[in-house]
Amino acid sequence: MTTRVLLIRHGATVLSAEDRFAGSTDVELSNEGRRQAQMLAARLAEMPIKAIYTSPMKRTRETAAIVGSPATLDTVAEPGLREIDHGHWEGLTRKDVEARFPEEYAAWEEDPFTFAPEGGESGLSVMARSLPALRAIVMRHPQQTIAIVSHKATIRLLLSSVLGIDARGYRDRFDQAPASLNILDFKSTVRARLMLYNDISHYAPQTHRTQGQLSKW
Repeated sequence: MTTRVLLIRHGATVLSAEDRFAGSTDVELSNEGRRQAQMLAARLAEMPIKAIYTSPMKRTRETAAIVGSPATLDTVAEPGLREIDHGHWEGLTRKDVEARFPEEYAAWEEDPFTFAPEGGESGLSVMARSLPALRAIVMRHPQQTIAIVSHKATIRLLLSSVLGIDARGYRDRFDQAPASLNILDFKSTVRARLMLYNDISHYAPQTHRTQGQLSKW
């Protein structure tokens, strides 16, 4: 069994451009995000994608619809793939959170995998729902190529898990640009090889450089 998974982050939104916590905020793509998704769709048009799964949030559903349009593929919403919920930080900038909730923010910076702001989710909680969803999708499509459209934190946590990397450092060690493409080849539901990571060559002529969004690292 070899299943190829195209793991895609949604395109840019207005809130992502403003460096705001917007995990559970159901925001749409910006015009730039739609442009990014269209370029990714053109890049993937010749790939034999058999199915597209997506988080149920607007920004991922729209990205998935654009990516699937050349092959007229329907998208399947999977709740486990949604983004991390930042609780009462939602909609605030990092500077706002540091000023209003300094103790919470310090604890989250120290260990975002086990700590969650009030009303929100920890990285561990996100992994607990997203990893079974990923494995179920892989089992459903042996010997096929499929696409999954999800979110920055969720994708980084999934990569940490399937690659055997300490997830406590997922925010420091992994980045995901808008509309980026990652490729994983699964030999089984627990054994995967990373073939491509955080690639945005479909819309950016130069390598994306991390801007430090939502992280001091």
